[in-house]
Amino acid sequence: MQTTTLNTVKSAILESAQLHEADVSKIIKSIHTKGIDIADLYFQINRQESWSMEDGKIKEGVFSLDKGVGVRAVSGDKTGFAYSDDLNLSAIKEAASATRSIARHGKSVSMKVPLSKEPKERYSAIDPLNSISDQAKIDLITEINDVARQLDDRIEQVNISLSSNQDMILIATANGPLLADIRPLVRLNVSVILEKNNRREQGYAGGGSRSGLDYFLDNTIGIDLAKEAIRQASVQMEALAAPAGSMPIVLGSGWPGILLHEAVGHGLEGDFNRKGVSTFSGRVGDQVASSLCTIVDDGTIPNRRGSLSIDDEGVPGQYNVLIQDGVLKGYMQDRMNANLMNVMPTGNGRRESYAHIPMPRMTNTYMLAGPHEHEEIIASVKHGIYAPNFSGGQVDITSGKFVFSASEAYMIENGKVTYPVKGAMLIGDGPDVLGKISMVGNNLELDAGVGTCGKEGQSVPVGVGQPTLKIDKITVGGTA
Repeated sequence: MQTTTLNTVKSAILESAQLHEADVSKIIKSIHTKGIDIADLYFQINRQESWSMEDGKIKEGVFSLDKGVGVRAVSGDKTGFAYSDDLNLSAIKEAASATRSIARHGKSVSMKVPLSKEPKERYSAIDPLNSISDQAKIDLITEINDVARQLDDRIEQVNISLSSNQDMILIATANGPLLADIRPLVRLNVSVILEKNNRREQGYAGGGSRSGLDYFLDNTIGIDLAKEAIRQASVQMEALAAPAGSMPIVLGSGWPGILLHEAVGHGLEGDFNRKGVSTFSGRVGDQVASSLCTIVDDGTIPNRRGSLSIDDEGVPGQYNVLIQDGVLKGYMQDRMNANLMNVMPTGNGRRESYAHIPMPRMTNTYMLAGPHEHEEIIASVKHGIYAPNFSGGQVDITSGKFVFSASEAYMIENGKVTYPVKGAMLIGDGPDVLGKISMVGNNLELDAGVGTCGKEGQSVPVGVGQPTLKIDKITVGGTA
């Protein structure tokens, strides 16, 4: 399948720009001179389309196309990088010349060669923008809007967005063949506002996949998202102010893994650990979490939002065990940081586009299931909070300290979930929380396919997940 994908991408990128493989090879050789550890060209064509409905009216579909090439040379820990949105030979040569001169002042290191085995395709090389007709897109959005408005007479507003994205990438390196990938990505978002007795509350739900838009036609995902958005808004309509203080917390399965992603995942990326600024730096082999915790980063799950057939440096997507039974096993690596840390790259070299340099980033990061039933975990808490959904948060990589807002939360009293609360903020630090996990559910779930991760100004699609977790004690900031 890689041969078919490669031919398709070469035709779309090289042939359309009247470039030849021999031209690409010469440019790579001109960069990969003495003292340069890594030289690569990253060609990309990105096509995006979005449709939306607000207040029952379809907005015009928006289409965008972006293409270009990023040119990189790495010497030791110094990176020379330039990019061009003009795919002609002279522009690429000019970018290569600038890149080479920037990197020349670095210090060379012994280079680890990335895995050379044939990458497995984790999704179909399709065009999601044309996977269904424009009329089918309009009909899908209209049906969701109509059903949502019939489900609850408190509906004040329904907003729906439907987006599709196709990335074609071509990677040329100094020590391997041309590699290509065609990455589809679709997403559907539904938000509602309910109003009653002068109280207004919003609910949101979304889902997506690396597939075509028919993903939303072959099942009831769209209607289910509308129901979930209404359910969340309904919960908020009844919610009371959350208490404050130190107490046990039960995190729900699935999307609450975003706390794990932020509070722990970023601290396990190779660049932070090479520089010694992560709370996990130099701790491989140490017990850093409860023995119940096994955390992985998995870029191999078919059709998942964070999955990659190859990363943005041509390394195959992989299943990487980060923490096993509480013991730190390793970090997520791109090629440069792997070289400098004398380990192999792990398929985590990612970039937002051709105009950005790659860096270690997560794919689908989740905690494996444990031995406990969900009901058993809830029953073990006398007084605490159950948080099945989260919204925003922030983390300090150096200390691991985080603050997260629960978008849906409930009180647990005498082992039973009672009334909903709002305004609950979870405050703590990643390593401390990992050590206080005393129960892990057997109900691992991944998120619905909406995760986007930001780092140093770059955004990439990711997945998160976890089973139900009990944290024995954490600080809750509330308003009651």
